[in-house]
Amino acid sequence: MPDYEQYAKAMRPEDLTRLFVERSNAGDAAGVAALYEPDAVLAYPPGGQTVGRRAIHALWEKVLAGGPRFEPEPSLPTLVSGDIALTSTPPADGTGARAQVARRQPDGSWLRLLDQPEFTRPTAAPDM
Repeated sequence: MPDYEQYAKAMRPEDLTRLFVERSNAGDAAGVAALYEPDAVLAYPPGGQTVGRRAIHALWEKVLAGGPRFEPEPSLPTLVSGDIALTSTPPADGTGARAQVARRQPDGSWLRLLDQPEFTRPTAAPDM
């Protein structure tokens, strides 16, 4: 099992997105997984969920094996309430949005608790 503690930590919630891009582009699935709490929930693949750091690590190993490149996206203002933060970015292609809930750790660093990498506008209103 990788030593997730070896990685540089996000000392601000906004650092999580920058570190994600850097580590993804380096093909470092363990480094990406280190940005998540042990029981984090990632809403990916589309329509599904990946739960837990180990599962997130395994998912990113598969995704990064294809060599995708990620471009930095400008962050929207971060909302912070105590030890919880909501970060978000609008995708460069102008579709949907991305949002993450991060939690401050006892050492002052931040990790992702919930990650919704893709929001898209519903095609039809849900039946009520």
